[in-house]
Amino acid sequence: MWTFVRVENDTLVTGFRQTNGWARTRTVYFSMSFNKPIKNYGHQKNGKQTYTGFWRKFDQTKKRSENWRNVYDRSIGFMRAKLSDGSFLQDFDPLNTSQRGFIEGNSWNYSLYVPHEPKEMIQLMGGEKKFSQHLDSLFTMELPDKYFEHTEDISRDGIIANYVHGNEPSHHILYYYNYMDQAWKAQEKIRLILNEMYNPSPAGLGGNDDFGQMSAWYIFNSIGFYPMAPASGQFMLGSPKIYKADVKLPNGKQLHIEAKNQSEKNVYVKSVTLNGKVIANGIITFKELMEGGELVFKMSRKPNK
Repeated sequence: MWTFVRVENDTLVTGFRQTNGWARTRTVYFSMSFNKPIKNYGHQKNGKQTYTGFWRKFDQTKKRSENWRNVYDRSIGFMRAKLSDGSFLQDFDPLNTSQRGFIEGNSWNYSLYVPHEPKEMIQLMGGEKKFSQHLDSLFTMELPDKYFEHTEDISRDGIIANYVHGNEPSHHILYYYNYMDQAWKAQEKIRLILNEMYNPSPAGLGGNDDFGQMSAWYIFNSIGFYPMAPASGQFMLGSPKIYKADVKLPNGKQLHIEAKNQSEKNVYVKSVTLNGKVIANGIITFKELMEGGELVFKMSRKPNK
């Protein structure tokens, strides 16, 4: 069953699907394009556009994709488990990784798992100024061992402050900074994680490499971009670690990536161009990447605020 579906525009539907995989439910992202506006697939009945079969579920599944709002507790600023009567669970600690409602993570990290509606989440959590401070504190506060000592897949090796990189639900969090014109904060943290959470040894990953996600995060971010919401068809620009890279695309074309003025200290991005055209919004699309060409990052030691 497709659990979350989002209508991006008249001809594009994205979302993700729950599937049964190893040990627990897994998520598979999907994107569907149509050759005519989606609304044309329905039919008129009593003067109203109606849908049958799969299309009938659009309204239902769209509402489900927005259900994260229903578990957000405004009084404390975190997502919180609810009981069957609609009340919030009382025995609750946003730092605890083994409480009811959460698994392999705490509410601090899972409350930020809304990659498909980042702008809406930022506004609900108080707006850009308040949310930026909230996100900053994730990387500076302390997470004592007692909060994850009974959680199998979380260890100190995969944690920076209270940011749990060792488990995948946190992997998109850095890119919320891009939606607040603070991409430089994401850039410095990306390079920190690339250096601290990965090393060329038998224990070189900061967590369980579920379906290769831990490794995929490294590869994507090393070449300068990351699919924050995979089904959206967009990639968020970050801070590449490589000097040069060539990517052979499935359509036979090639994408050449270069980071000019690259060094361990030059972690900030001064500018980005794709085939000579400046990318100012911090986003590159799948369609643009598939055209191939040259993606150039100009690196700097100073943040581009």
